[in-house]
Amino acid sequence: MNARTVAIIGAGPVGLAAAAHVLERGMSPIVIEAGPEAAHAIRQWQHVQLFSPWEYNVDKAAARLLAPTGWNSPDPHAYPTGGELIDRYLTPLATGTPLRETIRTSSRVTAISRVGFDRAKTKGREHAPFEIRYQNGKGPEMLRADAVIDASGTWFSPNPAGSNGLPAIGERERAHRIAYGMPDVRGADRARYAGKTVVVLGAGHSAVGTLIDLAQLAGEVPGTRAIWLLRGTDPSKAFGGGSNDKLAARGALGSTFAALVAAGKIRVETGFGVTHLSETDGRLRISAGSCSGAQNVVADELVVSTGFRPDLSFLSELRLRLDPAIEAPVALAPLIDPNEHSCGTVRPHGARELAHDEPGFYLAGMKSYGRAPTFLMMTGYEQVRSIVADIAGDKAAAARVELVLPETGVCTRGGVEAAGAGCCGGPAKAEPSACCAADETAKTEGRAGCGCS
Repeated sequence: MNARTVAIIGAGPVGLAAAAHVLERGMSPIVIEAGPEAAHAIRQWQHVQLFSPWEYNVDKAAARLLAPTGWNSPDPHAYPTGGELIDRYLTPLATGTPLRETIRTSSRVTAISRVGFDRAKTKGREHAPFEIRYQNGKGPEMLRADAVIDASGTWFSPNPAGSNGLPAIGERERAHRIAYGMPDVRGADRARYAGKTVVVLGAGHSAVGTLIDLAQLAGEVPGTRAIWLLRGTDPSKAFGGGSNDKLAARGALGSTFAALVAAGKIRVETGFGVTHLSETDGRLRISAGSCSGAQNVVADELVVSTGFRPDLSFLSELRLRLDPAIEAPVALAPLIDPNEHSCGTVRPHGARELAHDEPGFYLAGMKSYGRAPTFLMMTGYEQVRSIVADIAGDKAAAARVELVLPETGVCTRGGVEAAGAGCCGGPAKAEPSACCAADETAKTEGRAGCGCS
């Protein structure tokens, strides 16, 4: 493409890594950040400790950019909190390197198109620059770029409490009793949750971490009760791979949670598909089925940790190729679809899997996973390394795999779970249609596959 200007939406870890790779390739990045400063989304969960150590959270091109500034690289084996990730890595990267001249903060992207082309017009489209419109304190602004990487994430688009993907009836009206994601229940939000009955809905790491914090808060403040609402029927799926997990902190999180559940410190309600939220005697009634249905829980607060979804509203004039269920790029979706196959990791991937019918446009980072929940920061770094190489015309580097992902120790194949260090043999190495190493081996030997997908 011989692209020279690359617009990057989002100044989080993946967006800043993309900008570092663009600079390293001799091109010009423009980073557009909706928040008042870089890493705005991470600041919402800076109290959380990551379950991956520093060695997996620092992008290589970003580290090379930081090196001349006298930056002290953190201990690669230590586990940072979100706040430490900001203070020791992202803020120095955004303010102490040439990236500081490329970031436009308090600028929210409102629309992207091609100059002179609406979505329906085809001939010559690929040669037209992108037009990015955004809103800041001065009013509407516009810039043009040869390529666009959307790394805006999903943090500010949480899934609702309703089990059908829609807000539960009464959810908007009860917003003052609801938090989404992972509130700081033992820190900044302690007064809100201490001594209260708190329901947590969800089965991912955010839900597990919040429930662990609530159990610890209960030991500090009498009257604090934690209730776990699970849409499924098998709580053990949230316990993870334990000692088989190659990310030790991730395995320990699941083991700690399992012990708390077993000890009765967290009340569990399974098969609970929330449909209604209402008030009763000044408290929150959470119902499954109907307000008078068979399942009802009364609490003071509700934490909805049911994952996130991408905001695609400002991309309506671009030609995207998204899986209709997962809302991820069609080539990536089968590898991460939690309905079909999940080892908690996905084969490293890049420009090829993330391409759309709009040449020069890419989704990267958490947003590229659509509604799938298993994204790791290091996956995003590999994505943007490949994407930027592709934009620069280095097809060999774009196709090369430069990342090996750690396994969870838990693998789901056709609805059957297995635990162990092998976990499907790990991710596939090269075959794009393979969902895991065992599937890749089978296809290499001429068979249809191993059957796990």
